[in-house]
Amino acid sequence: MKKELGIDILNSIQKPARYTGGEFSSVIKENATVRMALAFPDIYEVGMSYLGFKILYHLVNKMDDVAAERVYAPWVDLEEKMRAEDIVLSTLETKQALCECDLVGFTLQYELSYTNILNMLDLGKVTVLAADRKEDEPFVVVGGPCVYNPEPLAEVFDFAIVGEGEEVLIEVLECYKNWKVAGKPGGRKGFLEKVVTIKGIYVPAFYDVSYNADGTVAEVTPNNALAPKTVEKRVVKDMNSIDFPTAPIVPFNEIVHDRIMLEVFRGCSRGCRFCHAGMVYRPVRERKPEVLKELARELVKNTGYNEISLVSLSTADYSCLGPVIEDMIAEFKKDRVSVSLPSLRIDSFDVELAKKVQEVRKSGLTFAPEAGSQKMRDVINKGVTEEDLMNAVGAAFESGWKKVKLYFMIGLPEETDEDILAIADLARKVQWKYKEVVGQGGGQVTVSASGFVPKPYTPFQWSGQTELEELRRKQFLLKDALKMKNVSFQYHDARTSIIEGVFARGDRRLGKVLYEAWSKGARFDGWIEHFSYDNWLEALASCGLSQEFYAQRERGENEVFPWEHLEPAISRKFLWNEYQKALAQTLTHDCRHGTCTGCGVCQQLGVEVVDWSEQKS
Repeated sequence: MKKELGIDILNSIQKPARYTGGEFSSVIKENATVRMALAFPDIYEVGMSYLGFKILYHLVNKMDDVAAERVYAPWVDLEEKMRAEDIVLSTLETKQALCECDLVGFTLQYELSYTNILNMLDLGKVTVLAADRKEDEPFVVVGGPCVYNPEPLAEVFDFAIVGEGEEVLIEVLECYKNWKVAGKPGGRKGFLEKVVTIKGIYVPAFYDVSYNADGTVAEVTPNNALAPKTVEKRVVKDMNSIDFPTAPIVPFNEIVHDRIMLEVFRGCSRGCRFCHAGMVYRPVRERKPEVLKELARELVKNTGYNEISLVSLSTADYSCLGPVIEDMIAEFKKDRVSVSLPSLRIDSFDVELAKKVQEVRKSGLTFAPEAGSQKMRDVINKGVTEEDLMNAVGAAFESGWKKVKLYFMIGLPEETDEDILAIADLARKVQWKYKEVVGQGGGQVTVSASGFVPKPYTPFQWSGQTELEELRRKQFLLKDALKMKNVSFQYHDARTSIIEGVFARGDRRLGKVLYEAWSKGARFDGWIEHFSYDNWLEALASCGLSQEFYAQRERGENEVFPWEHLEPAISRKFLWNEYQKALAQTLTHDCRHGTCTGCGVCQQLGVEVVDWSEQKS
C-alpha cells in the first residue's frame, strides 16, 4: 500500500500547506483516462507563481477525460522524511504517484533547476534515464525557455515541446489518449513515432550526435525516418484566440508572485543582444485592450486578489498601455485593487502613468539600464542613454518617489574596468539628481548586478563567458566603488553563473555530469545555501569534461552548435551580424515600428506582428 504524507510528518516540516493540495479553484478529475503531472522543479511558492503552468492547467483540464495535476519539488526537510519513510512523490490533486501518471511534464525555466528534475523523478519512482524506462512508466516531457537547448537533459526526457505550448500540448494529449485507448500499439517507441510527427515535438532518442576531434559538435542527424531534420517551434498566431485562465488556483500560503498575473502580449522586438527570451519568443503579438479588461474583471471576481500585474517581456511597450491602465484603475479603485508593472524601460517611462499606478498602492520604481557606460549599452543594443535615465528618475523624484532600483549585468563582452566603474558613477548621478530636484539628499538607490551568461540563439552565443576569478574581481571592484550613503548593492554568487553558463550552451555529454552531481547530492542549485561548486567541478572532471570548454571558450563563426536542430526561426546569419555589430558598438533599430531587420522569424513562421494601436489607426 502506498504511503502518504500524514499529519505527523506535516507537523514536523516547514510550511506544510505546500503539500496538502485542496486549494480554491483546484480541479479534481478522479476517473480521467489520461493523467498528466505538471511538474515544477522548485518549491511550491516559486512554481505556483509560474504563469505558464496556470495556463496549461486550465487548458488541459477543459479536455474531456484528461486531467492535469500539479507537483512541486519537496524542500530538503520533507525529502529527508520521504526517503526515510519510503513515501512516493505524488500530485496535489488526487495524490497520484508520479510513476502512476501517464505523462510527467517539466518546465525548463533555469539551468540550475535540472538536478531537481532528476530528484523529483527519483522520488516519484520514475526511472531517471529514459533509455531504462519500462513500458508501463510515464513519458517524461519538457518545455519552457531552456528547451531551445535541452541537450544536457537528452538522456532524461522522452520528448520535448519546442515553442509555445497552448495548442501543441492539446494535440499531444489527444494523440496519447488515442494511442492508450487503442491498446498502446508499438509500445513506448510506437507512441514516440506518433507524437514526433506533430510539429514542434523533439524526441532526442531519434537523433545521433557526432563530435570532432577537438570536442565540438560535428553533426546532429535523425536516426528515425519520422523525425524531422530540424524541429521548428510552435507559435500562437493570435493571442486573443487562446483561452486565458480567469479562475486560477488561489494558494493557502503566500507565494512569490501573490497577485493576479495578466499577460498583455508575447514577444519582444527591442533586440537586446544578451536576451534569450527576446530572440526566441518573437514576434510581438498583443492582446486586445477589450480582452484584457474583461479578463481582469473575471480574475478579480474569482480570486480575491488586490493587485493586477500586467506582465510581458517589456510591458511598457504595450501599444495601448495608457488607456488600459487608466480604465482598470478607474474600474477597480473602489475595490482597492491596484495595477502594477514589472521593471520599466527608461526610454518608455511615463511618469503620469506611473503616478496613476501608484494611486492605490505605493511602491518603489525599478529600471534596467543593464550597463553603466554608453559604450556597453551600445554593445548590448539597449538603445537608451544616460540622459534617458536622468529624465526618468528626475520626473519620478519630482512626483514624490524617493527609492529607485537599477538592474545591471557585469562580465559582458568588450567590458573594461572603466565600464564597471561607470555603474557606480551612474548611481551617484541618480543621487545627485534627487538632491537637485528635492533640494536635499536622501534619495535611495539600490544597484543589483548579475553575472552575464551567454545563451543559445542570441548574438552572444559565440562569446566566451568571463572567468570566475575575473567576475569576482569585477564584483568587488563595483562593491568598493558603491560604498556611499543611501546606496545598497546586491549581487549573486559568481560560481552559480559559471555552472549556468556550462549548461546553457552544453551538449549531451553533460548528461553524465548532471547525473553524477545529482548522485552526490546536488539539488536546489539555484539556492545558494545548497549550491556546491566543488561538487560540480568534481562531476565535470570525473566525466572528462571541463567548465572552461563550455563556458569560457570563444566559438568560431562556423562552429556547429549542439542546439541547432531545434529551430526558433531566428536566422543564424542575423545573429552573427548582430554579434559583429556588438563588437563595433553599432545599434540595430526596433523592427516593430520600422523596417524589417532581417531576423527571419515572421517570414519563416508566417506570423505577423500584432500591434493594436497601429491596427486602430
